[in-house]
Order: sequence, then structure tokens, then C-alpha cells
Amino acid sequence: MQRVCFQLQVKPDRIEEYTRRHRAVWPEMLDALVAAGWRNYSLFLRRDGQLVGYFETASLEEALRKMAETDVNARWQDEMAEFFEDLGDARPDTGFVRLEEIFHLEDQLPGGPGAGADLRLPDDVREP
Repeated sequence: MQRVCFQLQVKPDRIEEYTRRHRAVWPEMLDALVAAGWRNYSLFLRRDGQLVGYFETASLEEALRKMAETDVNARWQDEMAEFFEDLGDARPDTGFVRLEEIFHLEDQLPGGPGAGADLRLPDDVREP
């Protein structure tokens, strides 16, 4: 199971409306996410508009592909695009910045899947 974390920036003057819209996500959008393999999906929003999302899926590529095939996702992304900064021509579901996981508790516990693994920082995270 892949754990996916991503970041987007909500426009400060749109935070209230963005939050309101996520209190009542369309039922068909919720169904599409589940059918596409999105599990344990959460969004976290800071007061300045920094948005962090997290979900688990068997395959990020497959989950995104399945969502891209749905009409409801196209409509949702079109409506949500106006809330974000710095998307350029991308939609929110393709314009997010994916964050790299550098720690997972269960991986380091004795008997966990990563027990005894040699944990090294990726090259782009190391100090110069």
C-alpha cells in the first residue's frame, strides 16, 4: 500500500469557501474515490492556505488514472481549480506537489516491514 502525501496552496481569500465545499463533497465524487482505490484520505488546511493531503492506495498511478476516467472528477476538478494558486495549466489533481515520506513508525518497529533497513536520506534532501 502506498502512502501519498501532497501539498497545494489555497488562495487566502478562498479558504472559507474551500472549507465549506469540503464539508459536503458530492456523494458521486466520494463513490468515485473509493472505486478508484483511494483509502484513508484526509485534507489538512493551515490558516494561510497551505493544504496537505494524505491518502493510501495500492497504486498512485492507477488511482489517478481511474479518477481521470470519471466525469464527476472532471467536474470537481474544474470547480476546485479556482481555489488554488500556482497551478498553471494543471488541474488540482495533477498540479499538486508530492511530498516524500522520510519516516513511518511501523517501518522501524521491531518486526515491522522495514526493521533493520539501512535508512539513508535521498540525495535531494541531504545537506550540501
